[in-house]
Amino acid sequence: MAEAKPMTKLLVDDVAVEVPPEYTLLQACEAAGAEIPRFCFHERLSIAGNCRMCLVEVKGGPPKPVASCAMAVRDLRPGSKGELPAVFTKSPMVKKAREGVMEFLLINHPLDCPICDQGGECDLQDQAVAFGFSGSRYKENKRAVEDKYIGPLVSTSMNRCIHCTRCVRFTAEVAGTGDMGAIGRGEDMEITTYLETAMGSELQGNVADLCPVGALLPKPYSFKARSWELTKTDSIDVMDALGSAIRVDSRGREVMRILPRINDAVNEEWISDKTRQIVDGLKTRRLDRPYLREGGRLKSATWNEAFAAIAAKVKSARPGRIGAIAGDLCAAEDMFALKLLVESLGSGSLDCRQDGTKLDPKFGRAGYIFNPTVAGIEEADAIMIIGSNPRRESPVLNARIRKRWLKGNLLLGVIGERADLTYDYNYLGAGPESLARFIDHPPVEKERPMLLIGQGALARSDGLAVLAQAAKAAISLGCVKPGWLGFAILHTAASRVGGLDLGFVPGEGGLDAAAMAKAGALDVLFNLGADEIDIAPGAFVVYQGTHGDRGAQRADVILPGAAYTEKSALYVNTEGRVQFAERANFPPGDAREDWAILRALSAHLGKTLPFDSLHGLRAALYASHPHFAKLDAILPGEAANIEKLAGVVGAAPSAVPFVSPIADFFQTNPIARASAVMAECSALARGLRKEAAE
Repeated sequence: MAEAKPMTKLLVDDVAVEVPPEYTLLQACEAAGAEIPRFCFHERLSIAGNCRMCLVEVKGGPPKPVASCAMAVRDLRPGSKGELPAVFTKSPMVKKAREGVMEFLLINHPLDCPICDQGGECDLQDQAVAFGFSGSRYKENKRAVEDKYIGPLVSTSMNRCIHCTRCVRFTAEVAGTGDMGAIGRGEDMEITTYLETAMGSELQGNVADLCPVGALLPKPYSFKARSWELTKTDSIDVMDALGSAIRVDSRGREVMRILPRINDAVNEEWISDKTRQIVDGLKTRRLDRPYLREGGRLKSATWNEAFAAIAAKVKSARPGRIGAIAGDLCAAEDMFALKLLVESLGSGSLDCRQDGTKLDPKFGRAGYIFNPTVAGIEEADAIMIIGSNPRRESPVLNARIRKRWLKGNLLLGVIGERADLTYDYNYLGAGPESLARFIDHPPVEKERPMLLIGQGALARSDGLAVLAQAAKAAISLGCVKPGWLGFAILHTAASRVGGLDLGFVPGEGGLDAAAMAKAGALDVLFNLGADEIDIAPGAFVVYQGTHGDRGAQRADVILPGAAYTEKSALYVNTEGRVQFAERANFPPGDAREDWAILRALSAHLGKTLPFDSLHGLRAALYASHPHFAKLDAILPGEAANIEKLAGVVGAAPSAVPFVSPIADFFQTNPIARASAVMAECSALARGLRKEAAE
């Protein structure tokens, strides 16, 4: 049984409270229910103590206000007769001190609230009203600071900057790029990037959220809407497999912006730049009506005409010549409906692995999920990254690895690309031969070692052999032990774990995605948003998706679907966590939710699916796969699954080095490729990489 942590008792505004001794006074005051204003303090950043807005009075302490963010509870002393330490947050001394601090902060602030895009969400505005002075004694000219260029995602209005340094600490500590810093001293101090270059982090948009004033703002969203105009909807990100908690802000039928929600188990309170800024891609190049290919050209059609054309082709095809591929952004309900439809047509050719990864549910769930969990990264004391570049594949998860690295006492190794991951590591080799050295290796002298295997090691022809090799290495190194399962698969596709859970893989005698895409393999192919695979001529392709991307260009029939913000849906993230996304707005034109399209199509095919509503579909889904009903929960994998993987016998892996499947972070899916903002970021990133190579 774990020992109880020692607690310290103190009085906050005459309210007794017990807190851990490592708490700051600010945290102790908030635990007692007192509101403490702050600008520089942030729970996930180091303490700066430079805004002085969080001043409190300490009885028995110095006869002056104390910065509560920078003083620990353990530093307090009891009274001469053993009285409890006392902190006051509303005394005349504190009130006067805060009014003075606010007056100084506003000396050089431009006070352009009516035209500032931060208006309505500005900490300085709120705290000036709550804790500030009623006027100002400053009559001189205000300081003027030139605005800086720091990239395409964040705009600057540096006259407003109050030097809280949150952005500087974020890029140095969380993002790990150190993009931002301060030059000058005193009144001449300015926050900027080096030589006013663009920031290079994939998490840079978070500095706009951190900024307590309007100095840093999201450039693509600036002056598009006011916060009180927006409808706010909780949702889940699908730009990678992490499943970050997001909030979709919409006005009418249009998504205006995407912001992070706090979820300590997954993304803490950060999101990647792709997650945040693909908003314009949701309304560009959209498919808003059905299309039929006639004479080599796509022409608009009615739903009945499209369904009739599909029915004619399906009825003339043999069951074994029908197949389906699910893309990377599909919801669990849509894949479940498509699986039922294709199986009712008598086919076993199904695949949700368009990249060719060799993961398979027949080896057990532990063989394809991130078993230690994302939060478990902070408990690991050794991590080996195999065939992955987590900075490009999941930037927020990479920040979690960096957070663990900063704590120290972490053994880090990489097999694969030698890339800048924002933390130091031992480079162990480039390919499978380097991984083979750790089979029959003595266990590492660590309590919680972890193997992180990326799709760069698995989405290749010898992927199954590499997976078996990794399982053997995990067992040898001690990653599989009672109470700890350190075998972690990092996915790149939001739909992948859900598809594997549903068994959306080839059945007996069925073809996989690569085989279905070959010329002459099928007569009819249902393509549910799979845009990252090239389908050879021959098959009649029914593309069901959202954008005029690669899949639509190859299609014979296009059925316009709903994007992830336009439907209520379930997703399963890389760690196997079932997550629920609310609908924020409606699809454009005649586009419909994917499950509804499949239900209507099934009636035309004479194979009517056994549900008439989303509620009925989910009831069937929960009956077949009960763990989908447990939201925000993880069905854990079993250690026996890893031993089963290790026992797979086959050809030895090739000597080809591992390469990350993501070459361009900003262009990984149809929504991102439709976004002008992502195109600008991609061009900038290619330029930065070229300069670095030179």
